[in-house]
Amino acid sequence: PSVLDSFALLSGQLNTLNKVLKHEKTPLLRNQVIIPLVLSPDRDEEIMRQTEGRVPVFSHEVVPDHLRTKPDPEVEEQEKQLITDAARISPDVAQKQIQSLNKMCSNLLEKISKEERESESGGLRQNKQTFNPADTNALVAAVAFGKGLSNRRPPGSGASVQSGQPGAGAIIAGASGMQQVPMTGAPAQQQPMLAGVQMAPAGQPGKE
Repeated sequence: PSVLDSFALLSGQLNTLNKVLKHEKTPLLRNQVIIPLVLSPDRDEEIMRQTEGRVPVFSHEVVPDHLRTKPDPEVEEQEKQLITDAARISPDVAQKQIQSLNKMCSNLLEKISKEERESESGGLRQNKQTFNPADTNALVAAVAFGKGLSNRRPPGSGASVQSGQPGAGAIIAGASGMQQVPMTGAPAQQQPMLAGVQMAPAGQPGKE
């Protein structure tokens, strides 16, 4: 009987508490200020679990920071000063300042985006290949091994030498391994050189 009497008493108190909390005039508990009743410098595992490891202890050092409802006095003074200065500015001046600030921000954003585009384009130009590997390999093979070059000489490249001239065969034989050197002057006056001797063009008498 004593247990039943205690249970009935507790049940009645809980029902009364629920009625009080559900009453429309009762303020919400989430709007109430939490007052710490017990402060301990020891590590509290329950607080660690509830705060996901951010608050290991609930001591006199951390309580003012975690239960503060107002900013620091210095920050509060600065906020009051800013509010006072803002109240002194007329709406027209404030609108002009807002437009000026928006313009500065838009210009800064444009510059940043332009720098980003230039850096991206510069990176693409650096990575872009400026030559054709196939053409390069073909040129190297032609210069080093003569690959792809024709053995047939173009018409008119060699000097016309009459077979009746004495020593013409020797001159041609000696000039087969020599390089043709053009003479300075007008292009029409350039004459082919064989073995360092200027040959007369066809149809003109040789000079003595």
